[in-house]
Amino acid sequence: MAQKFIPFDVVEDFLLKVMVKAGIPEADARIIANVLIQADKFGFDSHGVNRLKPIYLDRIRDGILNPVTRYEIVREGPTTAVIDGHNGMGHVIAFNAMKLAIDKAAKYGMGMVAVRNSTHYGFAGYYPLMAVGENMIGITGTNARPSIAPTFGVENMLGTNPLTFGMPTDEDFPFLLDCATSIVQRGKIELYAREGKELIKGLVIDENGESKTDSNEVLSDLTAGRAALVPLGGIGEETAGYKGYGYATVVEILSAALQQGAFMKMLMGVENGKKVPYPLGHFFICINVSAFTEPDNFRKTTGDILRELRASKKMPGQERIYTAGEKEYLTWMDRRHKGVPFNDALLEEYRGLCKAYGMEEDLGRFEV
Repeated sequence: MAQKFIPFDVVEDFLLKVMVKAGIPEADARIIANVLIQADKFGFDSHGVNRLKPIYLDRIRDGILNPVTRYEIVREGPTTAVIDGHNGMGHVIAFNAMKLAIDKAAKYGMGMVAVRNSTHYGFAGYYPLMAVGENMIGITGTNARPSIAPTFGVENMLGTNPLTFGMPTDEDFPFLLDCATSIVQRGKIELYAREGKELIKGLVIDENGESKTDSNEVLSDLTAGRAALVPLGGIGEETAGYKGYGYATVVEILSAALQQGAFMKMLMGVENGKKVPYPLGHFFICINVSAFTEPDNFRKTTGDILRELRASKKMPGQERIYTAGEKEYLTWMDRRHKGVPFNDALLEEYRGLCKAYGMEEDLGRFEV
């Protein structure tokens, strides 16, 4: 499928305009646009601008996502807080929650904020990077609509539930580990479906525990409960699928129990055959490095660890070893002068947005 690159500033300007047209306040739209664009800068295309319409604008149109975010602190201590997002824009809720955790960590050394009644917050790595920018360690996780089957099960019970870490280093890029607790996440399957690609075996199972590979069919079957994602480690216990299952459960608990939020089947987005909000939960942890050691010393030790890993003996036939965050940095170095990659299907979708929101003057930006 053909690919066209559109400059980041051009796309971000369009995102801002169309979100304001959809009823999102401009200040909030700027946060959301920045999160979406950052995902594409780092190569997380499954969580970038391709999700604008199906995950955000369509849900606003369907009345299950509030374009105006009401961010409420319902419980607070010196180092902790619980936030109710009232089904507003997840990016806005998450941005403010991480900012609060950073502020608490700056004063007390550590901060943790738990969130309930939020919505999809996009590229999870964005929020730990906020902490990294303040010489802090950032951690976040979120639950999601059911997708993962427990080990030895076939029913989708847990969300893809990423557990994400960001840490400052003395290199040109931070350590950033942003991973779902399934082998593949729903966003990647959506990307494959757009590109007409099949999945490899062992990523998704049907009700009989057999692999499914048709990406379009998988998307509909996940929604209908006829398919489930396999946890990290794979099917069964031989390749340690129980580890991914366990970590997904940890994220589910931290995204629901502390803040008394919704979990697992409560996040299906359908009730009595009608679409309803996905009241997701998140958590944000911030650790102030200076409470433990000098930030320069931390960055150097972290950098030394990463450099030694990359310099270790390579497998035959492999040119290099990478550390978490490196490929994202290299993608940014490659794309910074190119822009956001759009395939034909995404260009057509954005042309449709131009027409749907009375923005025909922007059609030329997305010529197929």
